[in-house]
Parts: sequence; C-alpha cells; structure tokens
Amino acid sequence: MDYDILILGGGIIGCAAAYELSKYSLNIAVIEKDYDIADDVALINSAVVYDGIECSDSLVSKLEVMGNNMFDEITSKFKVPFKRTGGLIIAGNKKEEQKIIKMYDRAVKRGIQNIKLLDSSEVYKMEPNLNIKVEKALHSENIGVVCPYDLALAYAEVAFDNGVNFKLEEEVIDIQRISKGFKVETNKNKFTCKMVINTAPVKKYSIDENYEDIVNNVFYLKYFLLEKDFKGIFKNTLFTISSEGEREFTIPSMQGNTIAALNTKENLSYNESIKKISAIINGVKDENITSFYQSMFYKNNVLIDDSSVDKGYIKISAKHYGEVTMTPSIAKIICETVVSNMKCRLKKDFHDKRREFYKFRELSNKERDEIIKLDKRYAKIVCLCEMITEGEIIEAIRRPLGARTLEGVKRRTGTTLGSCQGAYCTSKIVSILARETNKQITEIVKDSKNSRIVLNRIKEFDGV
Repeated sequence: MDYDILILGGGIIGCAAAYELSKYSLNIAVIEKDYDIADDVALINSAVVYDGIECSDSLVSKLEVMGNNMFDEITSKFKVPFKRTGGLIIAGNKKEEQKIIKMYDRAVKRGIQNIKLLDSSEVYKMEPNLNIKVEKALHSENIGVVCPYDLALAYAEVAFDNGVNFKLEEEVIDIQRISKGFKVETNKNKFTCKMVINTAPVKKYSIDENYEDIVNNVFYLKYFLLEKDFKGIFKNTLFTISSEGEREFTIPSMQGNTIAALNTKENLSYNESIKKISAIINGVKDENITSFYQSMFYKNNVLIDDSSVDKGYIKISAKHYGEVTMTPSIAKIICETVVSNMKCRLKKDFHDKRREFYKFRELSNKERDEIIKLDKRYAKIVCLCEMITEGEIIEAIRRPLGARTLEGVKRRTGTTLGSCQGAYCTSKIVSILARETNKQITEIVKDSKNSRIVLNRIKEFDGV
C-alpha cells in the first residue's frame, strides 16, 4: 500500500482531520485539486464561531456546541486570532420575538449555557449605536470570531511537520475498491490505500452507491468591510433573522474594523445590498465601505457518513454556514472512528506546536529592532497600508505548504487588503514570488492556472 489513509480535499475539514490523525502511527496523504489548501474558506478572514442556539437541526447544534468549546484551546495553542465577542439575535417585531423565545427554550433544553433573553432597554444599553427597533434579543456569551484561514493553515502546517504528505494540484478522477483497500486515480498519479476519507464529495466515483450531493438551501452572501473609523460599530456580533431565513449581521473583525453582511435568496445588486444593510447599520454610505465581497451561504444538512467505515470509506458533507465552527468536532469524530477501526498507536514523537512566525505591525519597537537585526528584510515595508514587510512575505512563501500565488500571499499575510487595494504593492509581491519560487514573472498567477497576472513581457528596444 502507498498509504494507510488518503484524505480527499485540502479544505479546512481535510486539514483538521489530517492534523488529528497525524498524532498516530499512520502514513497519510491529503489530495487537493487547487494550488493552495483551504480554498473553501472565504477571503474575509473573520468567521463567526456559533454555539448551536440558532440551529433547528439537533446534530448541527451538537457539532457547533462541541466545536465552540474546543476553540479556546486550539487557537491558543496555534496562535490563531480568536475572540469571544458575544452575540445578539435581535427581534424587531412580535413575530420575530416569538421566534427567538422558541430558539431560547430549545437551546436551554439542549443544555447550552451562558445565554439569556434581553428586553429592548438592556439591548440599547449594551449597544448604544443600535438604531433599529428592538422588541427582545437573545444574547449569547459563547459566540466569537476567528480567522478561519489561519486556523486551516495551522492545522495543515502541524500535520505536515508530523509527516502528512500534501499533494496539491491533483484532482481525483476515480476511487475503486480493490481486494485489500482502495485504488485512487488522480490526474497525475494512481495510489493505493487502506482507507479513504472523502471531505469533498461533490462528484460520484465508482465506489459511491446511490449517492447524490444535495445542495438546495443556498443563499447569496454579501460582505461589506467598513473603514476602521466608522462610528456606527458594535461590540457584539449582531444578527437579524427574517421568517424566510434571510439574515443581516455585523461582525467585529479580527483586524479592528466591522464587517456588515447579509444573505438573501435574491442576488441583490451592490446598491440594493447597501440599502438593505443600512437597516441594521444606520448611516452607512458608499464612502464608508473599503471592500466588497460576495460568496454563497449554505444551510444544508451536515453528513458524517461512516456507514462503510468497516470497508474503509468515510464521507463528510458540510455545506453549511457553521462549517468553521464544526471543524474541530468533525475532525475529532473522524479521528476517533478511524482509530477504533484501524487500531493504530499514538506517536511518541508527535510535535504539537506550530512553527514561529512574526506579524511586524503587531510587534513593539523593541521587538522590531531585534528581528531586523536577525533579518534586514523585515525593515523593508512592502504593503504600506497594512505595514507588511518583505520578511513576512518571504516567510509566507518558504514555510511548510508556502504560498505559490498572489492570493496565497494575501491570505497568509493580509497584503493588498488595505485602502489602496494592492495598487502600490502588487507588482512588488509578484516580483518577490517569482524570485523566491524561481519562476518567471509571467508564470505567477493570482489563484489558479488561468489567472496569470502579467501575460507577456514588454518588448525592450535599444532606442526610440
């Protein structure tokens, strides 16, 4: 056998599962079709960590509660930015009030703690900038905000340092059962393994029987990143939920500003979205918005299908807005299932620590002087808006599973996310990427094979 376990999909769940399983004496590989890991994580690097109070589905709620309880330890260990902001689910009329009372009663029965119902005066006292009508609100101290890409990267780096093999730019063509285990065919190789963990079941393979990936509960999600000095900000993560399941919410981002977001069944235009979001953030205007992103918002059932685990096959489908929250708990369940079936042993030399890294803008002047003495490239600011140095960019490229694309550098360091949106630093980053990866500038891509940044070199002349 080439491997004991093949994990299909290098998204956040695949990386977390690889980390948990790397604690054991197993030969593991992760197969990912994209240039980089965790491409399933939205570019907005502040995700809500839920606590299960909003879920009608009891399994999803249980997974969110379990995952939520694990975040303090995991993020502290990996030095991943995380803070418990608290959350307010707001009812603006009597119908919505009945809905959150029902939500509260359901959460109490499930044993979820640190939650309470507040009347309007308590809400306005807690959030003085709130201008919408409030009948009642459900407050939870458990809700937080995390940088999901940092978490996925930390999982992957520690797994890599403990022997997990990551195969990027490989797409799985088919999975077939053989006499002892499985044969997995990709666009580049053919592997054999004892067990397959499929974390990205978006297509049917020969091994799948009567499988259909149902993705029907989909909303359009719009993000507005507000400038840091915008006055109408909130301390808590705020939610409003309509009877149709549409949401408007604000998130205190890990970078110190506010994200306003909404999900709707209808794909609203930019101006229509601003008008709708102004219902919860009074006074927001186009000039207050520094960035605008859009993606899909999923609310499908979460499935951990281990019905064929005795034959060596597990499928995980987590097309759900709470995927980041549930990741630690799903990875833990997968690991326990695999260990009980494969009877493997814990490694004696497992190293449960992420390699050191520096964020120049967060260091004191004394710490900056010390690191510049070690590496002068930390004295050269490449991204002026976010104060990111050449040393940080090079480190992001040279680390385990390092960046190979402009998007990879952006996600790891935060370059091009400032007010100039990369107008000043993009060309410099491309040059550094080309130099560090020993490629031509025309070979550097934004995120995928067909996204070259510089298409051709400008022809040089001896004279004009």
